[in-house]
Amino acid sequence: MSTTEDRVAALAHGGRAMRWDRWAALGALLVAALAWLAGPRPTDLSGQSTGDAQLGARVRALAGDTTGYRGLAVAYVTGGTVRVAGVGDDGNGERVGADTRFEIGSIGKPLTGMLLADMVRAGTVRADEPLRDLLPDVDFEDPDTAATTAEELASHRSGLPGVRITGPVQGLRTGLSTLGGTDPYAGADTEWLLSTVGSASAPGGEQDVGYSNYGMAVLGQALAVRAGVPYPRLLQQRVLGPLGMADTGYALPAPHAQGFTAGGRAVDPWRGSGYAPSGVGAWSTAADLAKLVAATMAGTAPGADAADPRFDAGGGERIGYGWFTEPDGITWHNGGTGGFSAYAGFDRAAGRGVVVLSNTDRSVDDLGRRLLGAEPEEGGFDVRAAVRAGVTVFLSLAGALGLFSVVRHPGADRLRLVSNAAWAVAMPVLAYAVGTWQSVPPLVWAVGAGLTAYTAIRAGRRWPSVPLNGRTRLRWLRWTTTAVSVALAVALVTWAVIL
Repeated sequence: MSTTEDRVAALAHGGRAMRWDRWAALGALLVAALAWLAGPRPTDLSGQSTGDAQLGARVRALAGDTTGYRGLAVAYVTGGTVRVAGVGDDGNGERVGADTRFEIGSIGKPLTGMLLADMVRAGTVRADEPLRDLLPDVDFEDPDTAATTAEELASHRSGLPGVRITGPVQGLRTGLSTLGGTDPYAGADTEWLLSTVGSASAPGGEQDVGYSNYGMAVLGQALAVRAGVPYPRLLQQRVLGPLGMADTGYALPAPHAQGFTAGGRAVDPWRGSGYAPSGVGAWSTAADLAKLVAATMAGTAPGADAADPRFDAGGGERIGYGWFTEPDGITWHNGGTGGFSAYAGFDRAAGRGVVVLSNTDRSVDDLGRRLLGAEPEEGGFDVRAAVRAGVTVFLSLAGALGLFSVVRHPGADRLRLVSNAAWAVAMPVLAYAVGTWQSVPPLVWAVGAGLTAYTAIRAGRRWPSVPLNGRTRLRWLRWTTTAVSVALAVALVTWAVIL
């Protein structure tokens, strides 16, 4: 072929390549646009409100940017009166009201603290009573755990772990459940908890405050063993019943608000009777918790002295039995589950108390403090939030970029293209399911989807010109690793789709 013909052929080939690139770019833009329309959307408050209109307007004003919230129920206690407002919806198409039931999470801990204080006052339990006496049928392997007192458990000074993980299988299941929005406490019933206490290890000597779901759960179940009745019934008899809190309990209520992540994904409620004293499976309403706040602030609730600050919790904060007290005098506790957040607090000196309940996992602590007339606490750099945001961005983009690098690599083969293409699809699907779209703009996901489409088209263009398996030795190993890689990508996509 003459030089002129070679040039003509090269120009023709280059023209076809340019057309492919244009079609790939057009396809990527189209996919990105569709992904933007159908992609993840963080929750936000709707325009619906119920109850006290003035309080509802104040809630909206103090909440500031409401991205990440969906429905809020707020009670404000002052001067012996309670005002309640609902803002937004409950996730089931109904407006939030004073009687909407929310998961309250760790607000169950001060309830357990009050239960202890009430039983101490009645002489049923001693504050310094060790676990070996409260649980006489348990064979403790660690004498320091056996010597841990009720008061140490109630004030998070036991040294027990935050959550008890008894093996790698449980650890993996808990991690996947937390990531996927299912119940991480499934299977952790009362029998399981009592069976694990004997092998739990706690350091001896006086401990600093170290927040422990497990420690508070052990305390509550030990008090139930002493009383001879299940923990929910004991709490109902001694605390909830006397306060008239008929809408607070541990059975899944009907109806109830649906919980969501701040990114907009619906999640399952938490259950696990073993951790009930820590707040797992606890439900309540703003109106009911207002009764608790008002009576505790007035000192008339059973076990109200649980709120009295007893021990140094660091940073000028002090802790009683479950309740924390800030240097500015605000006594409080918050709660958070996979799809709910809560705050209950009061300022005795000012005569004000508040309850804030939300059906997303975005914190309501700052809103609660503002309603009490205090400034939000200054927080340092949130490492966990930064990591979650980084993982979201990585999952959105890394798969497409990895496939693009293979497409451009001179040593590419079809097995590498297949494996990387599977992950280029799987990673944005995972990002959609587990991403933190309150802090990461959903546009990032749309860009990732567009890049995936672009690189997939480029990979299809490269496909006919590359060998099936470019390796000359251990070819079987390439087949095996490719099959495992693709199978794992398919499994993760399946898991993400059925969440």
